[in-house]
Order: sequence, then C-alpha cells, then structure tokens
Amino acid sequence: MRNYPLAFAIASSAALILGGCTNESEESAAQSTPSGDGPVEIEFWYAFGDKIGENNEALVEEFNASQDEIVVNAHYQGDYADLHSQTQASVAAGNAPHVTLNEIASMGAFAEAGMTEDLTPYIENDDVDLDDFVEGLMGNSYVNDGIYGLPYLRSTPILYLNKTLLEEEGLDPEGPQTWEEFEQYSETLSNDEGRVGITLPVNVWFYEAFVKQSGGSVLNEDETEASFNEAPGVEAVDYIKGMYDSGSIKVPTGDEAGQIALQDFSNQQSAMAFSSTADLTNYMSIAEENGFELNTAFMPKNEQFGTPTGGANLVMISSHPEEEKTAAWEFIKWMTEPEQTITASQNTGYLPMRQSAIESDEMQALYEEVPQFKVAVDQLEYAGPRPLNANYSEAQNILRDAITSALIQEDVTTQEALDEATERINGLLN
Repeated sequence: MRNYPLAFAIASSAALILGGCTNESEESAAQSTPSGDGPVEIEFWYAFGDKIGENNEALVEEFNASQDEIVVNAHYQGDYADLHSQTQASVAAGNAPHVTLNEIASMGAFAEAGMTEDLTPYIENDDVDLDDFVEGLMGNSYVNDGIYGLPYLRSTPILYLNKTLLEEEGLDPEGPQTWEEFEQYSETLSNDEGRVGITLPVNVWFYEAFVKQSGGSVLNEDETEASFNEAPGVEAVDYIKGMYDSGSIKVPTGDEAGQIALQDFSNQQSAMAFSSTADLTNYMSIAEENGFELNTAFMPKNEQFGTPTGGANLVMISSHPEEEKTAAWEFIKWMTEPEQTITASQNTGYLPMRQSAIESDEMQALYEEVPQFKVAVDQLEYAGPRPLNANYSEAQNILRDAITSALIQEDVTTQEALDEATERINGLLN
C-alpha cells in the first residue's frame, strides 16, 4: 500500500528503464487497433495472484466475450508496490496500460502527477448512479474536485480467529470486542510451547485503525501535519508494546513479516491474525487444510470501533488517444457494475462496493450460508478513507520504522520515536 510523488515516479521509471526491466505487459501496452480495423485493444494491469488474480482474469474474459468492440489484455504485475512502480515507469516510457489499479492511498499521488484521468465527465455522460456505491468506499475516489477512480477490489482489515483453539481455551469463539478483551485473549492463547495469541507485523494500515479506535487520526484534517504523536497514536503503540513485552504477541520485522504472520496462523502457532477481508477465501482454505474452524470479527474497539478502508480503485491512465480512453471507460464501467461486484466479492472476500450488490439475493444468501463474509460489510459503519497526501507513501515508511523502534528498542520511548517521525514527516507532507 504505497504511493509515490512525481519526482519518485520519474526516478523509479528511469531506474527500471535503465535496468532493462521489460516484461510482456510493457511490450504489449501500446497495442491498440484503430476504429474500423477491428476491435480496440486496451491493456489492464492488476496486482496479486492466486484467487484475486484468477478473479481478474475471469472477469476480463467475460467482458471480452460480452461484446465485440473492445479487447482487454490483462497482465499481472506483482503487489501494489510493483504495480505502481511499473505503471509509473511505463508512463515515462510512453507504453502505459489504459486501465490499472491504484491502491487507495496512492490515488492522490497519481492524480496530482497527471498520470490518471478525471472520470467525472464519463460518469456524468453515462449517468452512473454514484449513490449506489457504498458511501464508506468512495472517500478515496475524490482528488481535489474530480473523481479519479471507482471502487473495485476494496477491503478493510478484520480479525481472523482460530475458532477451534478459542473453544479449547474456553474463550468465546465470536472473539474479543474490546482492547481489554483482546489482550486477555492473547494472554490466554499463548503457551510455553511457542504459541502466541497473535503474530502482528508492524503495519501502518493496522496502526491507522488502532489510532482511529482511540479517537485520533494519523494526520490532521487537511493532511498538512502528522498527528500520530498525539495521545491516541502514542496509546496505540504502547498498547501493542505492552503485549509484546509480556510475550503474548509476536512482532516479526523485515520484508517477510507478513508471510511469517500468515505461516504462524496456518501452523496454529498463533490463534489470531489481522488481515484484509480480501484474504478471506484464502484463510478459509488454510483452515480447512489444517483442520480447524475459522471465524472472523471486527477489529476490537478502544473508545470506539474504527478502521480504514483499503484495497484499490480502477483508474484510467491519461496519456492515450480519446478512442482508447472511451474503450477504457467502458471496461471500468462494466467492471464496477453490481453483477461484477457480486462475482468479485464471492470469489475473493473483497467488499461489494455497490449497495445494490450487498442487498442482492446472491450476496444475502452467501451471508446466510457463510457469515464470515458479512463481518467486513458490517464493519463499514465504522470505516473511513486513508490519507490522500501525495507523499504519504514515504511518510508511511518513516512511521513504520518509528513504531518498530518504539516496540523493540528498550532505550527509545514511544513518544520520542513518534515525535522524531512527526518532525521528518511534516517536512514531506508540505
């Protein structure tokens, strides 16, 4: 979940080009058939494989079969960071995709750099019903006075629970509701054989949720200054640190931290995990393969429930002829219709981004049969957008390092670590 200012975009592009980093998507990105010579061909780049990738490829195939005027070529590009850097490089090289995904905190960086198209005229021309999009998922679509993307694969972090282990320890399998209960669960589920309540990598997305649960925010209202060094942000780190010091949670660091958390949960070396609702179908498969029952719950509350939204919006790259932009819009419009929303949610666990999709017979039947799918939808009542400042990506890296220092370095207090990070980040935000 990263975003990049224009200067970094240019630097990233140059590094990729000079390094000879080419792939099939770069080679085919500029291919488009003019009107009159057959269908218009456009390129769609997406992030993540497995069930998410399978969902994207299946929807593209369905779109191509639904009409004969546009052909979409879909290409996997890695995670969000890979996708964003590849897209920035392709814009600089002049062979950009027509449609891609922006992780929502990166919407501002791409729009303000002029890389993505304002979709407002297309939306108004086709009278798209914006009121049908779930309100809590639209916040990161707006940049200044324009709409630069529509929600597609959207998520919130939720709490995954090994229901089997909870019941064995005499805990309510519905999970903890408050920070106090979460700490009690972690202590009870930890044992002398190396199992911990939760393996919790330092993740700014999760931290945003903890701060919101304490009544604060990581940035001020106009996103010109950091505010995570105020009481709610300090309380959030100290809360995690207390459990880390007691040994009831494990805090892995480094690039493999997320994978370690997933592995611990899979091996039942941790009984709980915070992760995206997009991982639901994967976690259900893990539970089945490893012989335990899975449950899901809200992130626990402190003063209140609270969570940021996440995931990605579909965006249009601006550097293409009008004919290709029109084709790109038709694809974006189709991909965000209720029918495709239902399909994507059923296949992955991502949130349905249309209210009509949530209320559909298909989704209501799914919620009845598999209630784990509905937790994230219900949690949207307490969700809000992520910061859109174009330099928030770099700020996140500084913040993550500060939280890590406060957790694992005994000679650094939380306040000191967050104050130092605040001073550095305030320079970036402006």
